[in-house]
Parts: sequence; C-alpha cells; structure tokens
Amino acid sequence: MQIALAPMEGLVDDIMRDVLTRVGGLDWCVTEFIRVCDRLLPESSFHKLAPELAVGSLTRAGTPMRVQLLGSDPACLADNAVLACSLGAPAIDLNFGCPAKTVNKSRGGAVLLKEPELLHAIVREVRRAVPAPIPVTAKMRLGYDSPDGALDCARALAEGGAGQLVVHARTKLDGYKPPAHWEWVAQVKDVVAVPVLANGEVWTLDDWHRCRAVSGVDDVMLGRGLVSRPDLARQIAAVRAGLPVQEMSWQELLPLISDFWRQARRKLAPRYAPGRLKQWLAMLTRSYPQAVELFAVIRRENDCLRIDRLLGVESVSPEPAADRCG
Repeated sequence: MQIALAPMEGLVDDIMRDVLTRVGGLDWCVTEFIRVCDRLLPESSFHKLAPELAVGSLTRAGTPMRVQLLGSDPACLADNAVLACSLGAPAIDLNFGCPAKTVNKSRGGAVLLKEPELLHAIVREVRRAVPAPIPVTAKMRLGYDSPDGALDCARALAEGGAGQLVVHARTKLDGYKPPAHWEWVAQVKDVVAVPVLANGEVWTLDDWHRCRAVSGVDDVMLGRGLVSRPDLARQIAAVRAGLPVQEMSWQELLPLISDFWRQARRKLAPRYAPGRLKQWLAMLTRSYPQAVELFAVIRRENDCLRIDRLLGVESVSPEPAADRCG
C-alpha cells in the first residue's frame, strides 16, 4: 500500500512538503508542476520548484520526491524529463489533471484528456527517453467535461508506458466540488495492468475507508485533506500497520505552524509570507477549532514582526533572492 502527497500548485511547495512529510505516514510526494512549452528549461527552473533535488530528492524527513512535468509536446517533455533525471529526479510524473483555465488554454493539464492519442504519445516519448530504472507515472482526472472517455485515457497512459496512475475522481468541469466519483477509480483499475491510486475528497479516516470500499483501491493520494488534517496520512498508515490511531493534538501541530512560518519568512519577501501562513491556517480551520481562533487574529495582519510575536518565534530575515523575485 502507498500513501502519497498530491502536487498542488501554489499550495504544496517545498515548505509544505517538508512540514507534512515530517508528520509521518507518507511514502512519497510530488512537486508542483513544472510547465514545459517549447524548449529545454534551464536547470534553475527545476531547482526553484524542486529544491530537494540538491539533497537526494528527499524531504528533510527522508520522503522521496517525484518531479512533475506539464505540457503537450511529447519530444520537449521527453527532453526535459531527461534533464530532470540528470539532476537527480527519482521518478517523472506527468500532469493530465490540472483544471486551471490558464493551463488548459495553453494545452496543458486536464484539457489533454480530450486527446487520448496525444496522452499515449507523450508518455511513450518520455518513457523511451528516461533511463529504464526511473519510473514514469501519470496523474489524470476522469475527463474534461464527462467521464465517458476515462477508461480510454487510462488505457492510453498505461499502454504508453506509465508505470502507475493516480486518478483524481472528478472531471475538469467538476473542479473540486464534491462528491468524488470513486466508482470510476474501480473501473480504471479493472482496465489497466498498472497500480492505481485514488485521489479526491479524502478528508478523514472514515473517508479513506469509504474510498477504499467503493474504489477497491488501497493506495491513496492525499491533497487538501492532508493539508487540512496534517496527520491524516499517519492515521491511515497506523490502520495499515494494525496500530492504534492517535490523532494529532493542537499542541503537537503548533510547533509545525511556527516552523512553516519561519521557512516562509526565509524564502519569501515580507509582502508575500503572511499570505502563505493565512492560506494554511484557513485550511486548518476545517479540523482544528484553535486554528479558527488563530486565523481570526492573524487574517488581517501583514506585519511579519507582529506575526513573529504572535507565534512566539524569533524574527528572521528573508533570503536575498526573495526580495528580488518575490
């Protein structure tokens, strides 16, 4: 069984990956997508979104990190995948699920689910180019506006050479609106010969049990559910191991929030760091009443020094590059 942390643009960056993998229970995580258009990207593009490449492609907790690419040009994606591998990527993941309008307009993400032949060509070219020991995986939704072609897309990806599929159990037009259609994950599992992970609407341990029962899939990728409940993977892993489940207390979580803030302060310019903290606190309010109280205090606060004092952390200065590029 595998439990993975989902790639989520603007949310699950290297700081969030660091914090969540330290809580425990995760087997691997994925970078935010690296957009590939019509050229070989500079190495800096990879290191910006995947700084873990410099330390063996592992988070501080030792959790493996995969590099995700997004684009529609098979040859260009293959070239960039090779470069990512040369920089230390232990696996290449391909994004066919992003629902963002700007991404879809440029022929990236979920819009490609309208073209199963192109899905196959992309995976085939990347698989041919990447060294054989390095896995190539793919993440898909059920379709663009309908799940009718989901099985064709899944077959195209698997037959193209994807060694594993993550299925976000909604279409692009569904966005993130509940419910997730886990029954379609079961159908995908039945038509491909590669491992399948279920993704979507797993917020609690009970959700995971229901997802498992409906989809017939043990493996799961957690996204917003894990960000909102940072010990969800640890809870699932405990059940998997036949151990008692001990839920994370606010006292255990609060030091992680403080560390998240310290890292955001070092990485981001002062005008951006508070927004990252507020983003996470807002999501934590779903699971922790204490987060509601803390968010109410911090939501209108934009002075980093005052936030330092509110969280009881020593003031830190951003890295020099943060003020240049935000």
